[in-house]
Amino acid sequence: MSAEIATNRKAGRDFHILDKFEAGLELKGTEVKSIRAGKVNVSDAFARVEGNQVFLYGCDIQPWQTAGEWFNHTAKRPRRLLLNKREILKLASATAIKGCSLPLLRMYWKNRRVKVELGVGKGKTHSDQRQDLKKQVELREAQREMSRFNHR
Repeated sequence: MSAEIATNRKAGRDFHILDKFEAGLELKGTEVKSIRAGKVNVSDAFARVEGNQVFLYGCDIQPWQTAGEWFNHTAKRPRRLLLNKREILKLASATAIKGCSLPLLRMYWKNRRVKVELGVGKGKTHSDQRQDLKKQVELREAQREMSRFNHR
């Protein structure tokens, strides 16, 4: 069973998600304590392939309050993602395509470890976003009418 830590709702709005990958996250001890306290913001987080490694940028994990200056971490430092070489090569080839990026979709606990779910995403245009909003509104109105009809 996995427990959600944080989800990136902007990623579903801004990207067409083509594929998903699960990765481990290399963290310091004070970062884990801050995550347990819920002091995480992943709304602008994305991954980038650099050489033979993948790094997570923009993930804001607030410093642990009671830790000393020497043991604490910086909030928005790049964090290394733990992936197989095969998965890194897949991500590198996917991001080589123009318009594709690696947004972070969610962060969760799995077997007492912090995992992240990356998506290979192609950016949506404003017209795509408007069409998605129209579909959501139509679906919501249809559900209201069905509940109103069934309630009678």
